[in-house]
Amino acid sequence: MESVLEVKKINKSYMGRNRKVHAVKNVSFEIYEGECVGLVGESGCGKSTIAKMISRLESVDSGEIFLNGKDIADASGKTLREVYKSIQMVFQNPVESFNPRLKFGESIMEGMINHGVSRGEAKVKAGEYLKICGLPKEFAGRYPHQVSGGECQRASIARAIAVEPRLLICDEVTSALDVTVQAQIVKLMKELKEEMKMAYLFISHDIALVQEVCDRVLVMYNGQVIEDGSTDEIIQNPQNEYTKRLIDSIFEIAW
Repeated sequence: MESVLEVKKINKSYMGRNRKVHAVKNVSFEIYEGECVGLVGESGCGKSTIAKMISRLESVDSGEIFLNGKDIADASGKTLREVYKSIQMVFQNPVESFNPRLKFGESIMEGMINHGVSRGEAKVKAGEYLKICGLPKEFAGRYPHQVSGGECQRASIARAIAVEPRLLICDEVTSALDVTVQAQIVKLMKELKEEMKMAYLFISHDIALVQEVCDRVLVMYNGQVIEDGSTDEIIQNPQNEYTKRLIDSIFEIAW
């Protein structure tokens, strides 16, 4: 399989009130074409910081990030525009990720137009991508506040895949949704993975959800990846004590 993303020993620190906080420490991993990699751990362990560095919303302190074999850690100009097309993010709160003054169709068209698609073609494709994500084409004429949370998340996925990215980063995409809608969104994500052959970085604190969606799992604790393996290996035979506690807590809730 072809490597879509390779992260090598990336680090990120922030200044707290009285000390430097190491949010991410020497993290390395790869994601291959058509693969879904889960990134799990408790809140504050560094998951979202990694996502922001990969998508270039934040800079790395040190380390390397390769997208399609090209170093993007210090990308600028044309290379940075390519990064924004090749990597798309779907966020936890879909309503806040949209411009409230734009209809869904306009928001989806915007990304395509920015990457060279004509307005006419973008308008047609916006309706097609909404349909792919389980929404009627008529939703192109609706505003984010006019639909449910699940419908808004479907629209945000449509916007992300409309520019045909190589990597889709999903940051807690189901945590704000009820259980029924969660299941629908997870089903959609799995279908898109098969149809579009995209690579996924699926960020979650819910290891049970990750087990359902992901091929491989990275477990994070205190800014570091402490365990890396196939989903079945991590769930059935965890090696780290933190991973064991994380899995046990899920089963305790289930019981």
